[in-house]
Amino acid sequence: MKYASRLNSFAARPELCWSSASHKPSTLELIERASQVRRLSAVDLNFPDHFDKAKPDEIIASARDCGLIVNGIAMRYYSDPGFKLGAFTNPDSKVRQAAIDLTKSAIDVLDDTGGDLLTIWLGQDGWEYPFHVDYDAIWEAETQAIREVADHNPRIKISIEYKPSEPRTFSLLANLAMTLLAIKKVDRPGLGVTLDFAHVLYAGESPAFAAALIQRESELLGIHLNDGYGRRDDGLMVGTVNLVQTLELLFQLQRQAFDGVIYFDTFPDVTGMDPVQECENNIAMVNALWEVAKRLTSEANLLDAIRRQDAVVSQSLVRRAVLGR
Repeated sequence: MKYASRLNSFAARPELCWSSASHKPSTLELIERASQVRRLSAVDLNFPDHFDKAKPDEIIASARDCGLIVNGIAMRYYSDPGFKLGAFTNPDSKVRQAAIDLTKSAIDVLDDTGGDLLTIWLGQDGWEYPFHVDYDAIWEAETQAIREVADHNPRIKISIEYKPSEPRTFSLLANLAMTLLAIKKVDRPGLGVTLDFAHVLYAGESPAFAAALIQRESELLGIHLNDGYGRRDDGLMVGTVNLVQTLELLFQLQRQAFDGVIYFDTFPDVTGMDPVQECENNIAMVNALWEVAKRLTSEANLLDAIRRQDAVVSQSLVRRAVLGR
């Protein structure tokens, strides 16, 4: 298994690693702290914030020296207050182009790092009120911008991470159906979906079904594991609330031979957890559930029960696999 984690998580509890509780760690310091996590393989970086005071070659060298690789870059349009009314869907064409150009710059930087995955979360693209936006216009603007970004460098894969809301009341790419519809309209190779477990719950969807549908209709380019109660993006530790749904997602990934990086998008900084220990707990949980899922994929009785849609039998077999007899 290859694991990555949210780099900003490692700014939590700075007094455990640096001189004081008020220390603001740099990108290179965050990478160094992340490397303390046993079995962590990679880091994902935010653009442009993580590159504000560090150059790509410095980041690559730092990650390599720490035994990590750069898995990919995630766009963060919130760094520019000009995008509050939209990035790709802003009513000002100059602002829209600025968002597109910023994304192309991230692709160029990613190419320099040797990575090949750019994740775009278009949280700024949406609306708040009835009569707030021209729905036809923002749909065209969104899909045209994604197409222009996808055409910039065919080597780089573009993955869309969807979320129902936040910071906008309604996100344009709010759920899997809207995201797959946009991908179909854009019609470019190397374009796919990042499945964020808490976002999927927030959208009222089933994580395992979402993974299955993505791999049938598009490409599953990223997995963000976390947990939550489905009312917002909680970013809790993996498997702490929805253990069986997490297991089913891993079961589905194994059946589809997913071999990408598992990324932990959790928020230890919210409650002041030790981020190293929190990440190691996530890894331990996934390792344990992955082994259970592996056994279940070869459980003929379970596969037969699923085929027959016999929930009593399937739940009994899952219970025994997780809790024993």
